[in-house]
Amino acid sequence: MARIIGAIGTSHTPTIGYALDTGKQRDPAWAPIFAAYEPLKAWLAEKKPDVVFVIYNDHVTSFFFDHYSAFALGIGASHACADEGGAPRPLPDIAGCPELAAHIGEHLMAAEFDMSFFQRKPLDHGCFSPLSLLYDTKDGWPVKLVPLAVGVLQNPVPSARRCWKLGQALRTAIESYPEDLSVALIATGGLSHQVHGRRAGFNDPVWDRQFVDLLLDDPETLVRMSQAELAMRGGWEASEVVMWLIMRGALAARPDVLARNYYLPSMTGIQTLLLENRAGLADLKPASDLDPSTLAPPSSRPFTLGLSVQRYALNRFLNRMIEPAHRAAFREDEEKALATSDLSPEERDLIRRRDWSGLIAHGAIFFGLEKLAAVLGLPNAVVYAHMRGETLERFQASRNAPGALYSVGGRHDLDPDAGR
Repeated sequence: MARIIGAIGTSHTPTIGYALDTGKQRDPAWAPIFAAYEPLKAWLAEKKPDVVFVIYNDHVTSFFFDHYSAFALGIGASHACADEGGAPRPLPDIAGCPELAAHIGEHLMAAEFDMSFFQRKPLDHGCFSPLSLLYDTKDGWPVKLVPLAVGVLQNPVPSARRCWKLGQALRTAIESYPEDLSVALIATGGLSHQVHGRRAGFNDPVWDRQFVDLLLDDPETLVRMSQAELAMRGGWEASEVVMWLIMRGALAARPDVLARNYYLPSMTGIQTLLLENRAGLADLKPASDLDPSTLAPPSSRPFTLGLSVQRYALNRFLNRMIEPAHRAAFREDEEKALATSDLSPEERDLIRRRDWSGLIAHGAIFFGLEKLAAVLGLPNAVVYAHMRGETLERFQASRNAPGALYSVGGRHDLDPDAGR
C-alpha cells in the first residue's frame, strides 16, 4: 500500500529559483534561502520518496482564463518547466506517475470533488521554484511528480474548508493505492505578500508565525477563515495559503516538526516547514476565533470572473509573452505588435507608457505584468514601486534585503527606456 511519509511546506516565490539560477548561494542577501532548504533537502535524500505530490498554483502561464479550474490534477508521463517570458529555466523534465495520478483522480471524483485533469502543460515557478532547491538535477530528477494546480487567482476561489476536506480525501486516496509507494507532500505558496496595487510590498511576519502555529496545532481556526480574512492578514495574493491546508488535511493530527524556518528578504515571507507523518487522523479541534477588529482592510483588486471576461484580450496579450514568437515580435517592433493586436486604444496606450498601476486598475492581472516586465528585462520591483507611487530606490530601501532584485525571466538590466 502507498503511504504518506511526511510533508513540506514552502513558499514558491520566483526569488528562490532566480537565486539558484544566478549563483547567489554565497550572497548575504540570498544565502539564508539556501540554508533553510538544506534540512528539507537532506530529509528527502534520506527518505527517498518514490513520488512527490506538489500542491501549487499556476501564475497565468499554462492555465489561462479561457478555462480556469479550481482543482486540476497532472496525470501526464512527464512535466516540463514553463517559459514565463524569458525562456524556460535550465531544468530537465521530471517524470510523472500516471498510474498513481489516475487512482487519486478517480478517488477524488468519487468523493465528490469535481476535478479537471491536464497533461503536456509545462509547470511554472509555483512548482519548480522550490522543487529545484530540494533536489540536485544534474543527473535528472531522482523522484516522480504528481502536481495539483489549485485555482486561487480568479475569484471565486476554493475555500479554506474545501481545501482542508480535499486533503483528507487525498490521504484516503493515496493510502488506498495498492502499490508499495512512499509519497511526500509538498504544499507551496505564501506566506504574507501582496504584489499589486498600493499595498504592493505588504508583509506581516507576526501573522506568518501565527499562521504556521495554527496550521500545526489548530488548523480548524484557519479552515473557518474566509479569503478576505486571509487576505487582510497576509496580503491579497497570500490568500493562496489555503493550499497548505490540503497538505495539512492529509497528515496525522500531530506530525513531528523536523524543521521550521522563516526569512523575509523582499516581497514574500519565505517559509520552510518539514513535517514527518504519524499514525492518526488530522482531527484537531478549534481553539478561539480571530478578532475581526484587528484585521486591516486590504487595498486590493480581486481578479473576478467579470474582469476575466471584460479584459480577456488584454490579459491574453500579456499571457502570450510566454510564446517566443510573440515576445520577439513585441521586442522587434512594439508599435506594430500593439497595432495588430485586439487591444483597445486605451490598453495599447497603457502598455506603451508602462503604466503598471493603470493596467491593474484597468483589469490586468499582476502575473501578466510580471511576464511583460521579464520580456522588457525589468525586475519585478520596478512594477511594485510604480504601483506604490515610489522610485525603485525608495521601494528597495523598504525591503529587508534591498539588493535582492529578481525576475521570472531570469535576467534584468534596468534599461530606463524599457521601463518608461
